[in-house]
This record gives sequence, structure tokens and C-alpha cells, in this order.
Amino acid sequence: MARKVLVVDDEQSIVTLLKYNLEQAGFEVITANDGEVGMNKAIDEKPDIIVLDLMLPSMDGIEVCKQLRQVKVMTPILMLTAKDDEFDKVLGLELGADDYMTKPFSPREVVARVKAILRRSQAVVVEVQKPEEQKDYLHVGDLKVFAEQYEAYFQETLLELTPKEFELLLYLCENKGRVLTRDQLLSAVWKYDFAGDTRIVDVHISHLREKIEMNTKKPIYIKTIRGLGYKLEEPKTL
Repeated sequence: MARKVLVVDDEQSIVTLLKYNLEQAGFEVITANDGEVGMNKAIDEKPDIIVLDLMLPSMDGIEVCKQLRQVKVMTPILMLTAKDDEFDKVLGLELGADDYMTKPFSPREVVARVKAILRRSQAVVVEVQKPEEQKDYLHVGDLKVFAEQYEAYFQETLLELTPKEFELLLYLCENKGRVLTRDQLLSAVWKYDFAGDTRIVDVHISHLREKIEMNTKKPIYIKTIRGLGYKLEEPKTL
């Protein structure tokens, strides 16, 4: 069955261009021309990924992203922005977008990004098991990460993670105890050049801390190594 992509953009020429190229790549494409319609389609149509413009009528992309995450719609979001402004990019990521691209862009690059995001989030759990019944997981303190099931648990509770958050957490667990620079994390998790935009890493680290740390001001799992990057370690005090 073809993977479903929701394209939300108020510029019909861009919608037409992306729809054509995505369909040529084998995707089913549904579209919307304003934010409110796009949000409703994201909830009702359950696409596999959303390509979401930042500047939209009725409800902008930032608000769409925010509201979808608030109602626990964790569909991957690729945000498009015409602004070359770090604030817009970072704000979108802070509110739950998984990736962004700046206009103008190559439609082939959009297709490549969509494929890359879906590859990282394509694992489907056919039968949900209790954490203690599952095997082959990474264990750090009260944190359990199941790579094949694409699931992570903290204190036996399933974490609600975006695909990018999961990938980052998995990579940190795989390298437990190692200091990882922001550039290393960009290369390993995002897998393409962000031209040194390491703020992306900081935003996602902040998201993870909110979900696994009792006190984000004094983290015991994900430690900041000043001037270098981050390290995931066994907590000394649980």
C-alpha cells in the first residue's frame, strides 16, 4: 500500500509541483490550502507524513504543529519556510516538527527528505507487548528503548516521541557513557548537512529531557558536557 503524504501549502503552484513529484515517487498525496483544513485532514486522514508550510491562512504552520502535538498526533512533520530565519526554524522544531526546508527548494530534495523521515519511522508494531515481555532492548536506569519496535519506555510507561526524538534517544543509548558532540549527533541522526545548525540538537535534547528527567535543570540521564556536547549515562540517583 502506498504511503500517504499530506501537503499543506497556500501556494497552489507548490502544491501541484509537490503532488506531482511525490506521486511519481509512488506516494498517495492529499492536499490542503490553509492551516485549519490541513490540521483536520491530519487528524481524519491519518497520513504517514505531513509536509507543512509555515505561512498559511486561517492558522499558520507553527500553530498547526503545536495543536497536532497537543492532541497527541505524532505524525512526522516536514516544515517548509520561505524565511531564512533561525527563529522560525527553531520555533517549529520546539513545537514538534521533525525537520525543515527553506524555500526555494528542489522538489526532488523534498521527496528525498520525505523518504528519509519515513525510513526512520516505518517500523510498525503489529502486536503491542508489555515492556517486560519484550526482548532486545537498551536499558539505562528506568529507561528502556526497543529499536525494532520503535518504542521507548520510562518507568514502564510508553513515551510519546516524534521519530526524530526516538532516533536521537536511540543513538544516545547506543553510545551510553560516550561524549557526543553536536556535530556528531547531527551527522548520525539527521544524516545530512545542516551547515552547523547545532541548535536543532539542543532543541531535541530539551524535548527528551522533559520526558525522562525529574528535574530538567539538573538532569541525571542526559548530561551537558560544556564546550563539547552531550552524554547519556546511568543515573547515580534514581
